Amino acid sequence: MNIQEILLQIEQEVHSDTSRGKAADYIPALAEIDLNKFGMAVHTIDGQEYKVGQADEFFSIQSIAKVFSLSMAMQQFDEKVWDRVGKEPSGTRFNSLVQLEFEEGIPRNPFMNAGAIVITDMITKNPEPMKKDLLSFVRNLTGNPNVSYDFEVAQSEKESGYRNVALANFLKSYNNLNNEPEEVLDVYYHQSAIQMSCADLSRAFIFLANKGFSPYCEQEVLSLRQSKRMNSLLLTSGLYDAAGDFAYRVGLPGKSGVGGGIAAVIPGQLAVSVWSPGLNESGNSKIGLKALELFTTYTGISVF
Repeated sequence: MNIQEILLQIEQEVHSDTSRGKAADYIPALAEIDLNKFGMAVHTIDGQEYKVGQADEFFSIQSIAKVFSLSMAMQQFDEKVWDRVGKEPSGTRFNSLVQLEFEEGIPRNPFMNAGAIVITDMITKNPEPMKKDLLSFVRNLTGNPNVSYDFEVAQSEKESGYRNVALANFLKSYNNLNNEPEEVLDVYYHQSAIQMSCADLSRAFIFLANKGFSPYCEQEVLSLRQSKRMNSLLLTSGLYDAAGDFAYRVGLPGKSGVGGGIAAVIPGQLAVSVWSPGLNESGNSKIGLKALELFTTYTGISVF
């Protein structure tokens, strides 16, 4: 199997697709990104790297960063994380208020906005040191000291994040935030505004394909048990209310972000990431989904 040839074939096929979705214009800083951009990268557990397109161009990873904050929370609290956040698929939009009220302030899973806000609260004792610690954690996983925050995106999210403010205050009303909402949201907006490339992203996710151990930073990021459970959450909840469609079409644990990125893993083999900023109605990269579907089709490998 020649992965580089497969990536080149995928790149050729997706470039012919004229239906590319819509940018996340509700975050003004993301509204003007060129929808024709496309990058894809693969890293294997034995250190091989393959990439095509704009795989080295930085983009805002948005909700993909929830995997990193959850990993930090699992390192600190292990199973106690689930005292405050559920483990079930949502079936509703990623920023739903209705479900949070119905379940009395316990978010359905850690990848919905409400759940990610709770996870951010868990790991935050002081916002400024936490922002530094989170960025250091991600830089360590990528091996790239240039991974950074896009402060324009963070500010844009703050200025347009009325629903996240509502979610945070709602969580506080149910005593499911220890910090003040504005402090948690400050970290949360910066978390979402982490920028890196596809190549960085697949490298950062390799620990989930390798039983929790990253060969790039030579560290156990999560235990084998924790890594298995993270992958199960990614499969059932990583693409919001479209997780079932992703499992059906692609068949991998994965996480998307409204910046147009998707990262996925094939346990025991590799991590793959894709970036194309045009989104479908569920908030997932339209071309990215097609590329990953083609990848598992042409390679013949998935978790199923």
